[in-house]
Amino acid sequence: MRTIFSWWVWLLCAACALQPVPSPPLVADVCVYGATAAGVVAALQVLDDGHSVILVDCDGWIGGLTTSGLGATDVGNKDAIGGLARDFYRRLRKHYDDPAAWTREERTKFRGRGHEASGDAAWTFEPSVAQATLAAMLRERGITPLVARLDRGGGGVDKNGARVSGIRCEDGRLLRARVFLDCTYEGDLLAAAGCSFAVGREANATYGETLNGVQTGNARFHQFAGRVDPYVVPGDASSGLLPGIDANGPGPEGQADARMQAYCYRICATDDPGNRVPWPKPADYDPRDFELLLRHFEAGSTLAPWHPVGMPNRKTDSNNNGAVSTDWIGQNYDYPTADYATRERIAAAHKRYQQGLLWTLAHDARVPAKIQAEFQRFGLAADEFVATGHWPPLLYVREGRRLRGEGVVTEAQCMGRLVDPDPVGMGAYAMDSHNVQRYVAADGSVRNEGDVQVKVPQPYGISFRAMVPKRGEVDNLLVPVCCSSSHIAYGSIRMEPVFMVLAQSAAIAADLVLRSESAVQDLRYEELRPRLLAAGQVLSWPVVAPR
Repeated sequence: MRTIFSWWVWLLCAACALQPVPSPPLVADVCVYGATAAGVVAALQVLDDGHSVILVDCDGWIGGLTTSGLGATDVGNKDAIGGLARDFYRRLRKHYDDPAAWTREERTKFRGRGHEASGDAAWTFEPSVAQATLAAMLRERGITPLVARLDRGGGGVDKNGARVSGIRCEDGRLLRARVFLDCTYEGDLLAAAGCSFAVGREANATYGETLNGVQTGNARFHQFAGRVDPYVVPGDASSGLLPGIDANGPGPEGQADARMQAYCYRICATDDPGNRVPWPKPADYDPRDFELLLRHFEAGSTLAPWHPVGMPNRKTDSNNNGAVSTDWIGQNYDYPTADYATRERIAAAHKRYQQGLLWTLAHDARVPAKIQAEFQRFGLAADEFVATGHWPPLLYVREGRRLRGEGVVTEAQCMGRLVDPDPVGMGAYAMDSHNVQRYVAADGSVRNEGDVQVKVPQPYGISFRAMVPKRGEVDNLLVPVCCSSSHIAYGSIRMEPVFMVLAQSAAIAADLVLRSESAVQDLRYEELRPRLLAAGQVLSWPVVAPR
């Protein structure tokens, strides 16, 4: 017969048996948070340097925008891209050198960048090919990404002083490492770890710039061609503004604000009848979202409002073009710092808008016949993004948080007026900001604001200190994607091959930090530079071959 004591012991043991047993921490030398193309490159380099690595896939999609429709690589100057990034684009070229890769058109008829006879790397490619290539590079080194997300509700980062000792995922798993890399587009890890960061546009006065802050004067491109009325009832201000027009804009010229340049999805379309899916009409389609588009046509616009760049096999990478296009201006301001649920709602709203836009262009009687015919000829590529209804899984987050680190890249570096002594990669693309807001001009018409497109004179170095948090904030974190720069300088840096270059350099820096057991702020560039050159990175212009 059991005593009362034995019954209590039995009940206690039974209760303990019902409690979940915490999983042991996953431990590695380096944790790369974000399986963007940059994150993949970083993980490859960490392993090549002889260290263990955890690559965290926080959105369930390997390769980021490189594999989510952005196949028209914004490279600026291809000779400024080296290292593992160059290896990736060379692998793409090798894939397309095989005649079997051309299933829907003849290679000789394709004119995409990097496919000419003299090219060594393909800069235009299909999303599925890019993802298969990155997956193969991971598989060759035995890296299996961990699908998980940082717990951003509080307590997601364990710190010992200025050192991150571990990050906690939403499912409770703890990831421990000696060095961390934030390779996300949003900068979630850097923020949770306590780094200073910026969101939106600085004032021109902050860094002595000319292209930052509110930019009505520079907003000449992707602009309304004629006078378009902004009111629900034309000419009647009391009827209210059409959707997407900011009643408070634009603000003084050059002034700072927290607004974000517009996002979109980079859709993969095709005009191949055997591989074409009709544009879907959203269930919650709202014609009011497209009244500005239709009024713009009626004001005389003859521009087909998209920019479809040809990809192999009769596909496209289609981007924004014109006053009302795939960029959903003014609808993303909260995204960079929002919680996951809010981001998902913002992304879903962008998808609804962009699908509705494409359906409108193909079917609305107010669309000019020539433009309507063009959009009826195209549709989504049936053999891309099959799991997500042929729609890209990732919203194009052109800009999220930006680290405020030990150094800041500004317009001065982009234009060559200031040369940093510690480059870890090169930028070469124009300073490029998409439109940020719509507002009512003094004449009562609607205008776009924020578009800036200014070429840089030549490739310029991006400082190692732009990846390094401020001393005393975090001493074992590197940030190659949301790096420390002004808004307008980030418009030049924010290109996929540049992110990959910076990520490889960050991983090489992590190797040196691990071996010296030092803080990232204490790493001597004199030790880093020869390692970067040995890895094939381009650090000067004109290019100087390593000795």
